[in-house]
Amino acid sequence: MLTILPAPDHVGAYRLSQTLTSDDLDGIMADIDAKLARHEKVGILADLTDFTDMTLAAAWKDARYSLGKLWELQRFPREAVITDRGWLAAFVDLLNPAIPFVTVRTFKPEEYETALTWAGDIEGGPNA
Repeated sequence: MLTILPAPDHVGAYRLSQTLTSDDLDGIMADIDAKLARHEKVGILADLTDFTDMTLAAAWKDARYSLGKLWELQRFPREAVITDRGWLAAFVDLLNPAIPFVTVRTFKPEEYETALTWAGDIEGGPNA
């Protein structure tokens, strides 16, 4: 299930809980594309605290969308992941240096406001 969270206009903030569906991905993609139409750079916050799974259709849609944005990675300079799962935080920390132009950082659920502020703190501003 997807909840689009309140955030500055240049930040896409999403709470993913339980099982993510293809319709949920449509909501995320539409929100991101609308923000990209208004801003050169967009920060992302993904709260995965209650996330458990995604359908095969959602995974396929996510992979296609992500590959389509591969040449636009510089438009997503900061991505905050909220999780209380140690293995996921370790995976993000391991993967972070491998993603060019993007800094991914994990935060604990109680650090939500810090994560949101960090995701939106884009060098030069969102239209740089």
